[in-house]
Amino acid sequence: MPGTSPRIEGLAERQRTAFRAGASLDLGRRIEGLRRLRSAVLAREPEISTALKADLGKCEFEAYGSEIAPLLAELDTAIGHVRRWARPRLVGTPLLTPGTSYVRPEPYGVALVIAPWNYPLQLALIPAVGAIAAGNHVVVKPSEHAPATARVIQTLLGECFEPDHVCAVLGAVPETQELLGQRWDYVFYTGSTNVGRIVMTAASGNLTPVTLELGGKNPCVVTENADIRAAAKRIAWGKCFNAGQTCVAPDFVLAHRSVRARLVEELGAAIEAFYGPDPARSPDYGRIVNRAHLDRLTAMLEGEHVAIGGGSDPATLYLAPTVVDGVRWDSPLMREEIFGPVLPVLDYDDLAAELERLATRPKPLTVYLFSRDASEKRTAEAIPAGAVVINDTLIHFTNPSLPFGGVGGSGMGAYHGRHTFETFSHRKAVLRRRGFPRLLGVRWPPYRLPMWLIKLSLKWFG
Repeated sequence: MPGTSPRIEGLAERQRTAFRAGASLDLGRRIEGLRRLRSAVLAREPEISTALKADLGKCEFEAYGSEIAPLLAELDTAIGHVRRWARPRLVGTPLLTPGTSYVRPEPYGVALVIAPWNYPLQLALIPAVGAIAAGNHVVVKPSEHAPATARVIQTLLGECFEPDHVCAVLGAVPETQELLGQRWDYVFYTGSTNVGRIVMTAASGNLTPVTLELGGKNPCVVTENADIRAAAKRIAWGKCFNAGQTCVAPDFVLAHRSVRARLVEELGAAIEAFYGPDPARSPDYGRIVNRAHLDRLTAMLEGEHVAIGGGSDPATLYLAPTVVDGVRWDSPLMREEIFGPVLPVLDYDDLAAELERLATRPKPLTVYLFSRDASEKRTAEAIPAGAVVINDTLIHFTNPSLPFGGVGGSGMGAYHGRHTFETFSHRKAVLRRRGFPRLLGVRWPPYRLPMWLIKLSLKWFG
């Protein structure tokens, strides 16, 4: 029944029992379920926007552009391509192997998707779409920090699926812990690195595979060869979108000493062009999710040189778009992911030395580089990271053809489009034996052929 949380105790096993009945293996049923979900999202679009406004202060444009539209795109991609994705893929077979070889995608079984609060709709349902397309049964745990959106998610899934196929469980840490105490066939988690470790530890008890979509300090490098005005506009947009509460937001800027002052000036101009002289009055600027996160962010500004912004209002959970200039590597701002509209700016003299420094740091989710120099672009592409974006911010997340995911401390595994389907699919190896000439009897003992002939045969025909 829509709006009612399922009983958590034994939920994974109830889902697994239903999975074994085999209904979700039918491609037609998978597509039908995804189409129902697409129709429900369209029908409830105003309700979704209202919930996102209540939870995060998202304006209608950001609610649609960053939540509803990506979800619809993922649904359209899965509906249009899942039959092709699910086909067995023929692979090569050695000449002396008597059979036909292919790879068959099959669902893991029962998947748990644990979602964060910053993009509470799409980060809960995009992984679920891929899991459903792959034939799994799915339990979604939305974030308790976005309660209005969590209720909408529960209603959507309750309208479109039987509860033993796909359902949402509402609640906070105790409910998440109870879910993690059960045996799942796959766990997909998006959130902080610290909680990611907890999730991975819980999954390891049952040797359950996991995908971890985490975060990190995404560097944004601006070289002396960059278009400074364009760079400032794109950086300011990427940092202020969703009030900076984006895992792929630029976390700090490394600007060449010769352009740093102008970059800071242009950042201020861009912020004012976006949100006016008082962003608190802008209908397009979001809010911090709760008081605890606001207090954490404002504490980071103590003792720093705030060049732009810095104002806050606890009553409305407002924190102004803020640029901090003259930041040092040992500043508190550089110790952890900021996850808010605060942008530290550091300067450098030697690009090669700074890129080498970045290559030795924990691997971020994304590296951003602004430059018009081809050699600088090629060098930046080699920095270890989940992704590298040249001359823009955030937009790679919207491309369903690109895998999205981190590496090392920023996560493991990837998704979006076909990559989501493959994440939730085990690629089973299948070999079908066929008749073959009797000469292959040489593989049975007693072995009589000379070793040189065996080695030659395996080299040329194996």
